[in-house]
Amino acid sequence: MVSKNIQEVPEDDGFNSVIMMPDIDEDIPLPKNAADAMPELSVDEEIKMRASTIKLISDLKGDNIEPDKNDIREATRLAEEMISNPTLRPEFAHYPNETMAFLAGLVAQSNCMIVKDLAEFKMYVVNNLVRLAEGAKNDKDKIAALKAIGEVDGVDAFKRKSEITHISKSMEEVEDSLLKTLASIEGKIIDVEEVVDEE
Repeated sequence: MVSKNIQEVPEDDGFNSVIMMPDIDEDIPLPKNAADAMPELSVDEEIKMRASTIKLISDLKGDNIEPDKNDIREATRLAEEMISNPTLRPEFAHYPNETMAFLAGLVAQSNCMIVKDLAEFKMYVVNNLVRLAEGAKNDKDKIAALKAIGEVDGVDAFKRKSEITHISKSMEEVEDSLLKTLASIEGKIIDVEEVVDEE
């Protein structure tokens, strides 16, 4: 829970105004402006964030967001530009809420379709590789097809896995282990006899 400093300020009309000021940590620098406060977002993330904000505000006001023909045309044009030029970053603030809401729907739908298309394409590739492996006339072709299947993401037949185990020990356990190691080294000291070359 955030504690707040509450102050009552008397007004000329006899009513008191209440000013609530949240506690702010002094050692945390405040951003210079709203743009600096915003995290870096991808184009998709920015569209989703703007659409969520538009929906929240319209729900709070009780307004309906209904794009007209111009909004739909503009959102479609924007979506087509973004697909043809993936590095394009439009100034979304210049577009009305209705256009942005419709654009968010187009982006969500196209992302869903792309994922579905990729999944179907992956299945097509795997099925054809299996067919080639089954119908291979020689071992070389069969091995090549099986190798290609093994490298498919999700099959990962040849992916090397490494495991790292982290063991947490207390300081006393670490000291004890080091002392035992040192003691075992001390017991293994070998006396060496100095050999002098005779000339």
